[in-house]
Amino acid sequence: MTTSIVPRSTAGNRLRRRATSSLMVGLTYVAAALATLPLLLILFHIAKAGATSLSVDFFTKMPQPVGEVGGGMANAITGTLILIGIAAAIGVPIGIGAGLYLAEHRASPLANTVRFLSDVLNGIPSIVMGIFAWQLLVRPVGHFSAMAGGIALGAMIIPLVTRTTEEMIRLVPNALREAALALGYQRWRTSLGVVLRTAMPGIVTGALVAIARIAGETAPLLFTAFGNQFWSTSLRHPIAALPLQIFTYAISPYDEWHSLAWAGALVLIGIVLVISIAARYATRSRFGVAVD
Repeated sequence: MTTSIVPRSTAGNRLRRRATSSLMVGLTYVAAALATLPLLLILFHIAKAGATSLSVDFFTKMPQPVGEVGGGMANAITGTLILIGIAAAIGVPIGIGAGLYLAEHRASPLANTVRFLSDVLNGIPSIVMGIFAWQLLVRPVGHFSAMAGGIALGAMIIPLVTRTTEEMIRLVPNALREAALALGYQRWRTSLGVVLRTAMPGIVTGALVAIARIAGETAPLLFTAFGNQFWSTSLRHPIAALPLQIFTYAISPYDEWHSLAWAGALVLIGIVLVISIAARYATRSRFGVAVD
């Protein structure tokens, strides 16, 4: 019977490697906790400050005049949903189409130009987008409108969805394209029916990130939708929105309005959360069966 003896140097190296591995794993846990800590603190503070003002009246009644207690933000909640719907209907299809073109014709001069302009547009401040929308959409007709606000927000969605769609489509294996083409599929049908469908979960996630970004934008709406203290769902007239209502209440000197502003911020986060959960569930149910 032979007995193997592990040299001390080898045992020491093994201990050092284990210690280094444990240290790095611990550092990654700390980094993950620090990355999520600001979000958790924000959510906790908003929930603590705004939950007390949430009630049935907040979702069903209009804002009250100064000095009167109560009221809600029913018009602002409805206006926010309308603006998000307009922006998504405009920005998401255009962004997906542009991203699909960039991924399928990545080396063409037009694709390089569109890619560069998308990156530049991503960095433009939202207030600049609002001023541009005011000059192009509001000033010619002489009045603010919900449609102008939705178009301004939709323009902010386009570059985000474009770049996300391009990156997600690039992750699709070329074998899928080659298999579809070998079966006689046309190139456009392969792009839409195979490539785009495979990358759709990632594209949906990117679209949700873009919608979450514009859902809380205030500066573009100040120059386009403007806000409305009355009930209005017309796309041709000014419309209320949660970011505008929160801004108005937050800068006011009234404590009651401050509480309603925190409640509005909590509802705004809830809207984004509900949209994200619903879209993720729909994506999983749509593609999960095919994977199984």
